[in-house]
Amino acid sequence: MAAAVERLDEREYRRVWARFERQFEFRPGMDSAGWPAIREPADSVTWSLAGLDDDPDYLKLDAMVEAVNDGLWACTGPEETLLILDWHHDCYRIRPHAITAADGPHWPASMMPDGDYSIHLAEDLRYGTFGHPWEYTICVLGAPLLERVAARLDEILVTRVREGGPGPARRRRKSFWAMLKRDGR
Repeated sequence: MAAAVERLDEREYRRVWARFERQFEFRPGMDSAGWPAIREPADSVTWSLAGLDDDPDYLKLDAMVEAVNDGLWACTGPEETLLILDWHHDCYRIRPHAITAADGPHWPASMMPDGDYSIHLAEDLRYGTFGHPWEYTICVLGAPLLERVAARLDEILVTRVREGGPGPARRRRKSFWAMLKRDGR
């Protein structure tokens, strides 16, 4: 039986990141003009993480992590895997149903962005989370996961930043480049 948690080797790491970058048009950056840093799909909601700031005992953070982990676990079949991507750090493939109560359950990385992008995705990339460290948001994508976690995240995080796709910054940038092309620059 395969391990519950496997670190991706260098070849698999590159392959998985390339798939992610292609599908979500990942554009890392600290400049807010380029946010969101991914092409958020139509079935997505992005919440601000600012509601976690006044939480000295981390109760809201723990509740958010529990809600998302429970949702990911419920969306993932008994033999299926999730990808955990932590930009410029070790990345993992996990089998949530193989992680036992004795393990905590212990996942190798939180979806809370802590200075780097933190991504939890289904192996086929159809549902998951994208944590943005500088925008200080978490995007939940895919109808199966949204159906399970949206109400709880609304209670915990309160503020929705975007719903259903690209935000204004992405549209403005496309318009800007289209304008330059039109003007022959």
